[in-house]
Amino acid sequence: MTTADVSAAELARRHADGTVAPVDTVRQAYARADAVRAGPDGLNAILWQDRESALGAATELARRHHEGHRPGPLAGVPVVVKDNIATLTLPTSCGSRMLEGFVSPYEATVVARLRDAGAIVIGKTNMDEFAMGSSTEHSAFGPTRNPIDPSRVPGGSSGGSAAAVAAGVVRIALGSETGGSVRQPAAFCGVVGVKPTYGRVSRYGLVAFASSLDQVGVFGRTVDDAALALGAIAGRDRYDSTSADFPVDDYRAASGGALRGLVIGRPREYFPDSLDARLRSRCDAAFATLEELGARVRDVSLPHTDLAIPAYYIIAPAEASSNLARFDGVRYGLRVPGATLRDMYEATRSRGFGPEVTRRILLGTYALSAGYYDAYYRKAQEVRALIAHDFRRVFDAGVHLLFTPTAPTPAFRFGAFADPYEMYLSDIFTATANLAGIPALSLPIGRVDGLPVGGQLIASHFDETRLFHAAYALEQALGEDAHR
Repeated sequence: MTTADVSAAELARRHADGTVAPVDTVRQAYARADAVRAGPDGLNAILWQDRESALGAATELARRHHEGHRPGPLAGVPVVVKDNIATLTLPTSCGSRMLEGFVSPYEATVVARLRDAGAIVIGKTNMDEFAMGSSTEHSAFGPTRNPIDPSRVPGGSSGGSAAAVAAGVVRIALGSETGGSVRQPAAFCGVVGVKPTYGRVSRYGLVAFASSLDQVGVFGRTVDDAALALGAIAGRDRYDSTSADFPVDDYRAASGGALRGLVIGRPREYFPDSLDARLRSRCDAAFATLEELGARVRDVSLPHTDLAIPAYYIIAPAEASSNLARFDGVRYGLRVPGATLRDMYEATRSRGFGPEVTRRILLGTYALSAGYYDAYYRKAQEVRALIAHDFRRVFDAGVHLLFTPTAPTPAFRFGAFADPYEMYLSDIFTATANLAGIPALSLPIGRVDGLPVGGQLIASHFDETRLFHAAYALEQALGEDAHR
C-alpha cells in the first residue's frame, strides 16, 4: 500500500504525528507520476514540475512541526493544480503556446490557501487550451489519456487533474469549471468532482475564460478528500470582489447520518428517451439506494434545460472573446514580430491560439458585434435567467437536492467527434449549474462496459453542506458497486 491509498485526512494525520515523513510522501507521488507518464500510453497529465521546491516545502513543513508549529488540515498532502491557476514557482501556460513558459508574478488565492493548510503543490496539470474543451484533446502540449482506458479521453477541460487523481498520483487536485470542466472529467475518470456555488471560492489568480461562469473546483479520490480540499480553499477573498462573504461550514462534518426527510428531485429533462439504457439503470439504482437511506424521490421539471447548451455557447465565447483580447503580443506571453502593429497582432494570435480557441473567439466576437448583440447575447442572458428561475422554483417547492447523470456517455475515444457541436453536447447535464451559479458534485455510481459513470447531485446556492451529506451517504452505501 502507498500513501496514495490513504485518505488525505489520514495522510495529514500521519504527517502530524510523525509516523510518515512528508518528504517520503512527495517522493512517492513523483515516482507514481513518472510511472504513469512513461511509455506509449503515458497519461501526459502533469505538464510542469518543480521537484526541488516541493521537496524543500516538505522538509520545511517537517521542521516547523518539530519546532511546535501546529500542522494544517492538509499537512504534507501532495496536490496538483490545473495549469490556468497562477503559481509563483511553476509556469502558468493555460495549455497554450500563447503563454508557454510564462511564470506568474503572483499566486492564486486558492493555491496560497492550500499551502497555508500544509499541502505540497507538486505540479501543474494538462488542460484544454484556455479551458476550452471537453476532452483535454485541445492542449498545445498534447492530449491527456484516461487512466482507466488510455485509448479514451479523460474529459475536460480539467482532464489532467482528473487523470492525476484517478491514476493515484495525488488524492486531491484543483481544476476549473465554466460549463462542467470538473464534474465531467471526474465522471469519466471515476473520481469525485465538486463545483461550488459561484462566489464560494476566490477566482483571484484563475486565468479568465468566461468570468460570469468560471469557478475553481476540486477533485478528490473520495467524497471526504474533496470535502477536505474545498473546506481549505473556500471563503471570502478581499482580492476578488465576486467572492461571497458567506460562512464556510465544516464539510467533513456532513458525513454520517441517514437521509431521512431529504427530498431529492428527479428532473425529467435529464432522463430523455435517448439516454443510454445502461446509464439510466445505474442512475435508477442510485435513486433506489437514496430511498433506502431514507430520502424521498420526487419527479420534477426544469423546462428550459434544452436551451442550456445554445445559451452557454453564446455567453461563454462572448466573454472569452473579451477576456482573451489581452493576449496580443504586447505585454506578456508570445510575440511574433510583424511589419506593423496589426501584422504583429495577427501573427501572434494566429500562432499562439489553437483552432478551438480561435473558433470560440470568432463565435463570441460575432455574438457581440453591432446588430447581433440583442439577437444573440442579450437573448442568451434572458434564457440564462429562465434556467436559474427553474432551479429556484424547484428548490422553493421543498426539493432539497437534485440527482442526475453527470454526462450522457462514459469516456469516448480520441477523435470520436469531428463536429464541434457534438463535443459541446458532453456538457448538456452540467452547464445548467454554471449558468445558475449553484453547487454540484459528481461521484462514481458504477461502470458501463468497464468505464466509470458519474451521478450528479445539485443543490441550492451555498448549500454545499447538504450536497456533501448526501454524497457521503451515497458513496458509503454504494461501496464497491460504484466501481463495478
